Amino acid sequence: LTTAAFLAQRLEVSERTVYRDVADLQHQGVPIEGEAGVGYRLGAGFELPPLMFTQEEATALVAAARVAQTWVDPAMARAIETGLGKILSVLPPAARVSAEALTMYAPAMALDDATRLQLQTLREAVQARSKLRVSYRDLAGGATERTVRPLGCLYWGKVWTLSAWCELRGDFRGFRVDRMSSVTVLDERFRDEPGKTMADMLRRVEAERRERRAQ
Repeated sequence: LTTAAFLAQRLEVSERTVYRDVADLQHQGVPIEGEAGVGYRLGAGFELPPLMFTQEEATALVAAARVAQTWVDPAMARAIETGLGKILSVLPPAARVSAEALTMYAPAMALDDATRLQLQTLREAVQARSKLRVSYRDLAGGATERTVRPLGCLYWGKVWTLSAWCELRGDFRGFRVDRMSSVTVLDERFRDEPGKTMADMLRRVEAERRERRAQ
């Protein structure tokens, strides 16, 4: 028998999480024998379904990963690399060889190092719901400082922008990442408020698009 404490240590989760997940698996019909406080074992004859991709699917994953790595921040690029390695390691040999032999590459020149690091700061601030102080240059070269609520990072094929609620303007604004001269993560956190969320911004964009089409 394998104890919940052992599983929790190996999986780096709490024992409560192990108990909950085991119960979910048992409910789905996985023949796990045992009980909390004693230990668990997998019933004889049960096998997990293999992770299966066709050669075309595996090749597409490699192509997408190679392109994405040049357009995301360093931390996410590393996560893509390790995640792809885990997928390739469990593929059938033919699919793995075909995927690794793909002669399609994305040279690492899409974003300069400063912009990539800036993008990582913005992405992490969005996830942490941390306000930002942004020093920004507009299209005409004018400099401005804004305190913003970062809502999401958008990729437009050539550039990244930050969609945010601008406290100076009291409205949604978009900021090109490559025009940010500095970004400071503030200690102040924010919560979603009606009219100031990413969903609100997307609804407005869609409404404006429909209005333009109707004209």
